Amino acid sequence: MTGAPASGLEIVRVPVLSDNYSWLVHDADSGATIVVDPGEAQPVLDAAAARGWTIDAIWTTHWHPDHVGGNAGVVAATGATVIGPEAERAKIGALDRGVAEGDTVAIGAHEARVMHVPGHTAGHIAFHLADDAAIFTGDTLFALGCGRLFEGSPEQMFDNFRRYADLPGETRVYCGHEYTQSNGRFALSVEPANEALVARMAEVDRLRAAGEPTVPTTIAQEQATNPFMRATNVGEFKRLREGKDSFRG
Repeated sequence: MTGAPASGLEIVRVPVLSDNYSWLVHDADSGATIVVDPGEAQPVLDAAAARGWTIDAIWTTHWHPDHVGGNAGVVAATGATVIGPEAERAKIGALDRGVAEGDTVAIGAHEARVMHVPGHTAGHIAFHLADDAAIFTGDTLFALGCGRLFEGSPEQMFDNFRRYADLPGETRVYCGHEYTQSNGRFALSVEPANEALVARMAEVDRLRAAGEPTVPTTIAQEQATNPFMRATNVGEFKRLREGKDSFRG
């Protein structure tokens, strides 16, 4: 369940619900542990306990139940502080600290900058640990895909993706779902001659056939193979999102 660690941090993938990922992040120097988007409590509590870790804080990217459903159980078991988008406080509930664009949060000496990335939900945020080359994107940027636009516009999400594309290529992307295989089928329908995408999908299919995860990904991988990241203007991005919404491949 362990994703490749960012520098100085151990990041552990915890499958929850049907296809969600929560992420445990542990700083060995301080002993601090946080969990990103616990969709349910027990799997993340068990994963932390198995490593001798105690969860100190919850970082929430957005209000959807499959990302906050475990908050109350984790808090009840550990007393963890809940940090999430101030703009969604009314929908998240029990938010100890609301944050917005440009704010910072920390695990030990490791600092994450909050990015407001609306579209999937109006107040959606991402947590970018620049010095650790890691970002938690919730349901905005997926491996080979893009989150649905439930509360925002193609213009907003296109702007988000331009911001993501400006991050260093080695930045590891920790997203909220195992959607890579279905996203990749749509991507191949858009760019069937993209050799990097064809090769990547062969590896994705191999991993999924073996029951293995396909995330985290990296910004560089997405720049080479994700059609949403590769879109050059809002019109193209909008057509892609509309195409994905109706795709049945």
